[in-house]
Amino acid sequence: MCIEVDILACARACYMLGGMLKLHLVAHNIRSAENVGSLFRTADALGVAKIWIAGYAPDPEHAKVKKTALGAEGSVAWERDINIKTIIDKLRAENFRIVGLELDPRAICLDEFRPVAESVALVLGNEVEGIPPWVRDMCDDLISIPQLGIKESLNVSVAAAIASYTLLVNSTH
Repeated sequence: MCIEVDILACARACYMLGGMLKLHLVAHNIRSAENVGSLFRTADALGVAKIWIAGYAPDPEHAKVKKTALGAEGSVAWERDINIKTIIDKLRAENFRIVGLELDPRAICLDEFRPVAESVALVLGNEVEGIPPWVRDMCDDLISIPQLGIKESLNVSVAAAIASYTLLVNSTH
């Protein structure tokens, strides 16, 4: 017997009942408008509550972000602030756990990390340089995605999708 389940409907119901992690993405100095647009599509698909645009990352007013987002920029809340410290301070004041996605010796492997907070802000960095060390120092946790190939990293929007999905599935609050 096969039972058909609407995963998205289940996720929305859990979120509405308070049983799902509240997840925000913080896009810091992401240079590619296409990557930012992809973040909006991922956020829409997974039920991410909000995207914060920091530094010089383009926002949905940019034509290429809009084109890549395919309308998801209208369904996901977003806010822009050049200063990432201001964003992190706002999120921390709202009891968010700040989690940086970065290759760093302090990083916990994503598949071992279990968010215990009800609200998590996932900080994403520049495609080439990642999250600056001073921003990493503001994070409560650092996580990384295990890599089996010869490359050290994934595209930022792909990494954000993997990390967001895993955080939502593994939340323990």
